[in-house]
Amino acid sequence: MKLKEVVQEPEQLNALALAYMGDAVLETYVRYRLISKGRVRPNRLHKEATSYVSAKAQAKVLHILLEEGFLAKEEVSVAMRGRNAKSGTVPKNTDHTTYRYSTAFEALIGYLYLTEKQERMDEIVSMSFDILEREEG
Repeated sequence: MKLKEVVQEPEQLNALALAYMGDAVLETYVRYRLISKGRVRPNRLHKEATSYVSAKAQAKVLHILLEEGFLAKEEVSVAMRGRNAKSGTVPKNTDHTTYRYSTAFEALIGYLYLTEKQERMDEIVSMSFDILEREEG
């Protein structure tokens, strides 16, 4: 899903740039997940996708991954860089802390994508789906 261009030193990218990439990558995973489950009615897709990509959902996933020690030291470091990044935007539908943890999760996904750690990214996204779907019952 990439072109021939290479991102130079993705490890050194600003955490908000990582989150920007991670947001798009995560959205693609979620859309694929919903369509693969046969959920294709357009009016339902967006509503269901929101339960995976909302700031609240992403923050919850990151908190659980951190609590369970699921993330490697390097991954925690990237996530904390994302959490501490000053975005300059004010969250509309969530509190500031939740928004920062959501950005942290997106930064982690962006980092894994740009450093071509596909297998680990798949593992973390799959775990996030398990966490959120377990909550749905």
